[in-house]
Amino acid sequence: MSQLKKPISKDDHLQGGDVDAKLILVEYGDYQCPFCGRAYPQVKEAQDELGTDLCFVFRNFPLSTLHPDAENAAEAAEIAGAFGKFWEMHDMLFENQQALDTNSLVQYALALGLDTEKFAEELSRQAKYERVHQDFMSGMTSGVNGTPTFFINGKRYDGEWEHGALLRALRSMLE
Repeated sequence: MSQLKKPISKDDHLQGGDVDAKLILVEYGDYQCPFCGRAYPQVKEAQDELGTDLCFVFRNFPLSTLHPDAENAAEAAEIAGAFGKFWEMHDMLFENQQALDTNSLVQYALALGLDTEKFAEELSRQAKYERVHQDFMSGMTSGVNGTPTFFINGKRYDGEWEHGALLRALRSMLE
């Protein structure tokens, strides 16, 4: 079983519990990946059920050769993060996977109340490319080769994640 090589840090996007939570779920994901789109509500369900016992961390792993808008979408989430709106953009991207072109990303930024001029400028110059690339490389060193890939408390989770299976696996680790 693979181990998470890059430890959770202050640079990660954390949601729910903190780094001392009983469960830490890390997802390496791609905003345009249909499987990640199907995993998104499964993660939300686990977060709702487990509350602060679960700390969720999302790391970018855009599979650009398969998903041409994935890199741009990941950078959009990171730019929104600089405005304090990472999770809002994260959710918007997964809830609108069919529209991840640049114009749509700018419209999402507008809907989130971001400075769209600055957002569009940063997106066009790939201001967050390095951040996305660092996430990607950390996934590679941890053995990630597809999306979504989950790690629970530092160990790769290769079990089922659909139809409540992820929540059941997380609950079993609490017992």
